[in-house]
Order: sequence, then C-alpha cells, then structure tokens
Amino acid sequence: MASGKKTLFIVLAVGAGLFFLATLAVMTAVALTGESASPGFGAGVGLVEVVGPIVSSDEPVRLLNKYRDNKSVKAIVLRVESPGGGVAASQEIYEAVWRARDRKPVVCSMGEVAASGGYYIACACDTIVANPGTLTGSIGALMEFMTAEELIRKVGLRFEVVKAGEVKDIGSISRKMTPAERAMLQSMLDDVHLQFMEAVAEGRGIDLDSLRTYADGRVFTGRQAWYLGLVDTLGTLDDALTIAGRMGGLKDPPRVIREKKRKRSLYDLLFDFSETASKLDKGTVGLKYLLR
Repeated sequence: MASGKKTLFIVLAVGAGLFFLATLAVMTAVALTGESASPGFGAGVGLVEVVGPIVSSDEPVRLLNKYRDNKSVKAIVLRVESPGGGVAASQEIYEAVWRARDRKPVVCSMGEVAASGGYYIACACDTIVANPGTLTGSIGALMEFMTAEELIRKVGLRFEVVKAGEVKDIGSISRKMTPAERAMLQSMLDDVHLQFMEAVAEGRGIDLDSLRTYADGRVFTGRQAWYLGLVDTLGTLDDALTIAGRMGGLKDPPRVIREKKRKRSLYDLLFDFSETASKLDKGTVGLKYLLR
C-alpha cells in the first residue's frame, strides 16, 4: 500500500513538473516573440500600428512581413494614427502592405488623423475604415527650407561655400533660392506628387484624371472621404477588426494578435527622442508626405 502511494505521488509530481515546464515554455516563447493576444490560442487578426510621424518604415514592415508569414494570422489590421512623414518610408510601408495582401486580407483602421503619408499607406489595404471625424486625405507633397539671410547679415556673419556642381548648395540658409533652383525642385515635387496620386488611383480604383480635382493637398473628414470613395466605410477600430476577421474566415469577435510592448527605460525614451528629432530635423530639407 505504501509503495502504491509512493508511486502515485511520483506520477503526480512528474505530471505537475511537466505541466510547469510546458507552461514555462509557452511563456518564454511569448516573451521571445513579443506576442500578446486576447485569451486563448489559435487563429486571429494581427494588429500593426503606425503612430506618429512616419520617419522610419522598419517596424511596420517587420510586423507586416511577420504576420504575412504567420499561419495563425488570418487577416491584418493596419491602425494608422499619423499625419504622414517621409516619402520613401511611406512608400516602403505601402509596398509591404501590398505584399501582405498576396497572402491574406489587410484592413486599414484610421484613428484621429491618417493623412498624407498616413493616407498613402492606407491605400494599399483591401478595405479602409475611417471614423466620421478622422482627418484624412492631404494628397500632396512638400519640401521646406529655412532661410536666415537677413539674420546672418544683421549679426555680421558670412558663409564661404566651395562647391563642385552648380546647384550643390541648393537650399542653403545663407542665400535666397534662385528661380532656376525653385523650378528644379518644383519639377521633382510634381513627380513625387504624381507618384502619390498613382498609388491612390491604383489602390482605390479611382481614375487618375478624376482624382486630380481634389488631390491638391486638401484635408477631408472621414465622412467626406467616404463620399469621395477615398475610404470604404465608416467605423471604429473594433469594426475594422470585425471586418478583417470575417474576411479571414474567423468568428466574431476575432482574437487579436499584437506584439507585447516591452517596458521602456528612461534611456530608450531619451534615445528615441534624440533619434526622432534628428530624423525630423534632416527631414526639413527632405521630401515629405505630411499634413500641414
């Protein structure tokens, strides 16, 4: 009898140990992959968030590629809370959305603002969901230069520039831009603007000539954008998740798969602030799809 109890105890102990190890393995896997989701396991909708000025495409592209290849993710929701940003970064996210669409549905959910570059990346999605009061549109491009010619003259400073190339110092703060330089930059901006319109026309199925009438940088509410065909329907993030879930063959409400955000240290915050400030500072003389 004593021997039987001892055997039962050993079996229970081993079972408990195996259960603990299995639980620990799952928790470790979640920690390493950074995934956090609603309770339970199985198929769901992957959530990718683009928040703030678009100064880099790295994180959104990484997540889009990850969810595209994850068989448990049946659809993706791209949540956009952005006034736009860099042209190249916006275009890279746009292309990543198109690649994801080859595998599974991608739905855009617009928050408070999803304009300029924010609208650019939304256009690659299968379906766009906006709140009635969302600020969106702003289909245009800009380039800014700061000039301080008068200030420099008043304080007695002078710039000496040695250059190889007639327009190598275009945009210098020490002098006015020449008409020829302005025409050159305007030509470049017109081409970038055309690229934006072509992306909208392709993504939304709108005739390019028709699009030109209101693709002049103006901003729309979500409801105005819906009337114009720039978005598909009006609704919230939850509505977008439900739409994506149904497109992916999931039951309502769908499980939401999102990466667990690591707690940020003071160093992270200071480093990110410094890096973002540097990129935005450099972006003042770069091409931007940005709401003004």
